[in-house]
Amino acid sequence: MQTKLSEQEIDEKLKNIKLIASDLDGTLLLNGAQDLNADTCSLIRALIDKGIIFFAASGRQYTNLQRLFAPIADDIGYLCENGAVSFWKGKRIHKEVMDKALAQELIRDIWNTDGGEVLLSGEMVSYLKPKKSEYFYHMRDVVKNDVVLVDDIFNTPEEYMKISLYEKGGVKNEQLWQERFGSRCTVVTGGRDWLDMMPKGVNKASALKKILAELNISAEQCLAIGDNDNDREMLKMVGLASSVVSAKSEIRSLAAIETDTVENLFRRILNLRDKESKIA
Repeated sequence: MQTKLSEQEIDEKLKNIKLIASDLDGTLLLNGAQDLNADTCSLIRALIDKGIIFFAASGRQYTNLQRLFAPIADDIGYLCENGAVSFWKGKRIHKEVMDKALAQELIRDIWNTDGGEVLLSGEMVSYLKPKKSEYFYHMRDVVKNDVVLVDDIFNTPEEYMKISLYEKGGVKNEQLWQERFGSRCTVVTGGRDWLDMMPKGVNKASALKKILAELNISAEQCLAIGDNDNDREMLKMVGLASSVVSAKSEIRSLAAIETDTVENLFRRILNLRDKESKIA
């Protein structure tokens, strides 16, 4: 839990932020939205012009995020697949790989889950063997991932980075997955319908540490924004943590700032920087 700060103390910290890492689904994208608000990219562009680096920190794939942020795609960073891979200026900063035997055990259990669908995350594409065609169309047309259909879900051309369970209507037995696999891999909710599994110790914070080291920025100079369990470690490690007001209560307790929308937090930062410029 971050110490609750006065508004003046928060403003002082916001003035010194050099990098913003924001979650997408449930944070920057509210109420199930799949597209950014009309002014989001222009606000991020204004932050970039003020010398602030922006990273999309998501469970989504790289190519999906590039399309989502198309107007500024080449000017921001990407912390993808809940920390399994990240990119900056077209360069891959890091990539994590899961043990194959463990991965195939996970795939088998998901495949045998009634109503469960498997998503295998490659570096640029998602691999699917849908039980129901609606799952394929959901991933391609709603989530807008680059997807590859495979004949054998146990035999894909890439090493495993992240393995996900999709259950339409909500993941039903998260605790059982935690009990069975939590000691061997990271198991975390990635939204109501998703449970994501990554190599042990991999999360958004582990990726953000590598990103900050690459860019020579301290955690104290970083603002992270989130709403769900897959943001927990990231919010704990940064100098300033924010949640949206609609976040889970446990996540809200970690944040020094609450905001109704991420865009309004961006406006607050820009207003502070503008005031500083006028004084200077």
